[in-house]
Parts: sequence; structure tokens; C-alpha cells
Amino acid sequence: MRIATTIFLTDETVTPVRLARELEQRGFSGLYLPEHTHIPVSRRTPYPAGGELPREYGRTLDPFVVLGQAAAVTERIALGTGITLVAQHDPIDLAKQAATLDHLSGGRFTLGVGYGWNVEEAADHGVEWSTRRELVRDRLALMRALWSAGPTAYEGEFGSVAASFAFPKPVRAPRGPVVGPRTLIGGAAGPKLFAAIAEHADGWLPIGGRGLTEALPKLRAVWEEAGRDPKDLQVVPYAVLPDPGKLAHYAELGIEEVVLQLPPAGEREVLRVLDGYAAHL
Repeated sequence: MRIATTIFLTDETVTPVRLARELEQRGFSGLYLPEHTHIPVSRRTPYPAGGELPREYGRTLDPFVVLGQAAAVTERIALGTGITLVAQHDPIDLAKQAATLDHLSGGRFTLGVGYGWNVEEAADHGVEWSTRRELVRDRLALMRALWSAGPTAYEGEFGSVAASFAFPKPVRAPRGPVVGPRTLIGGAAGPKLFAAIAEHADGWLPIGGRGLTEALPKLRAVWEEAGRDPKDLQVVPYAVLPDPGKLAHYAELGIEEVVLQLPPAGEREVLRVLDGYAAHL
């Protein structure tokens, strides 16, 4: 099983370059980063985990800038977003950012896609909350048009792009309906999410990894009904706090990669936790 990591990197934590180098030297398989552009102070949306919103949410570094740094000082580790708030991006710009990072890293980029939870943050980006899933679907389709081998036009409900020259192209070849970098969708198990995964993704990023025994057969059924090859489905438990039993259970379910949560801390604390996680490599 490949063991990757995720962390809220901020202006107060270990630096991206130091962390990326340590991960590669120690044999970890990847680095995934979350995204928040800003956190409105006067917000009504409750923190999904309960309690006060942790400090690091409002100090998060831009994941694409950070992953570009990480790509420049490593050769092997996977580089991903966990997740990109696609609804909050201009899709033409996002397609260029993702393709450039994938190109410069030699195809190591994974686009983690999420729908978001912070209503106030999304509203500042002009997102209508009730239609955000449809907006994300539309923007991903537009991005796939730009990533296609030849100039491809797209006309959608929320946006369009003329047939265009758009380079660089992502490294990976098309996989069924998926064009572009490896694409995983995060979110809670359910029919809408599973339909989206089967329609335009390579797999699922379930946060915490709870309930997989019950959820995986349902996702696999939807995947196969959509005509996707069962062996191509990727499920990557995300932000996991590990123990040997949990990782063994994932292996029994056929999971080949897991993303472990690192603390949003300074270099000494993060390296201490990595030393502990090394037992799972």
C-alpha cells in the first residue's frame, strides 16, 4: 500500500520544500494539499468537524504554488490537491494551472475535486450554493475540452470555450470518459457523489475512510453500470489517522493508497510525526 500524506501548510508551518524533500527521502508516496482562498470572519457555516474552526483554515497556502515548489525539489512523490474547490476557480485558468503542474512534474499531479462546505467563502466567488455540484460538473467538462488532444469547443450551462490551442497537455492518456490528470472526487458517500465519480473521475477521496465496507460495493455497482472497468476504480482514504488494524482493513478492501494526516505544525513536530508514520511504510 502506498502511504501519502496531507497537511494544512501555512505561513506558520514547516516549509513546503523541507517537507517535500523529507517525504521523498523517507519513502512516502505523495503530498496532497487542501485549499481555502479565504475564510470570512462573519460566517454562519458551522465547521463540519464541530467546534471552532481551526486557525490553519484561514492561513492556508495556495496549493498550486506549493506543489510547484515541491515538484521542483523532488522526482518521485505524487503531488495532489485534497481538494481543489473547482467552483471557486475560473475553469480556463484552472485547466492551465493543472496541466502545467502535471507537465512540469512528469505526470505526478492528482486533481482532487471537492464541492466545498463553507457557504460564505463560496459566495464571495459568486457561487450559488444550491447549484454548486452542477457548476463543478460543467467546469470539469470545460477543462476536459481544453485538455483534449485537438482543439475542442465546449458549450455548457455555466460557461463555454471556443475550440482552442491549449498547451501543455496533461501527461496521462484519456481513460474512458476521463481526460486530463488523475482525478479523484472527495465527499460523503451517496448516489449523487457516486454518479459523478463514475461519470468523470478516476475514483473517490473519502475523508477519514469510515464506512468503506458498506459504501464500496455501492460505488462499484454504479461504476460498472456506467460501463467503467472495475479494475480502474481508485479509492484513496484521505486525512486518515493510522493504526495497523485500519490499514490492514483497507488492504483487505483492495485499497492501494492511503493519505495520512499530518499536523499543521512546525518542522520539528511534523518530522516527529513522520518518524512515527514510517512504521507503516
